Amino acid sequence: MKVLGVVVLLLLVVGGLNWGSVGLFDYNFVDEMFGAESAVARTVYVLVGLAAAYKLIWWVARWANTPEAK
Repeated sequence: MKVLGVVVLLLLVVGGLNWGSVGLFDYNFVDEMFGAESAVARTVYVLVGLAAAYKLIWWVARWANTPEAK
């Protein structure tokens, strides 16, 4: 499970930095590296989205098990 956590963190960092560069500089690293609208770029976006969903579910589950949530 520890490997999954590292992969999720890496994907979230990559996604966050990419969106930050798009917002600040109008520069998309993922599209630049893999080609805009390429299958690889779309796969990266899907993986980043899945990582975010996984982490959100993890946070909600963890919060639900705290005394403050009850």
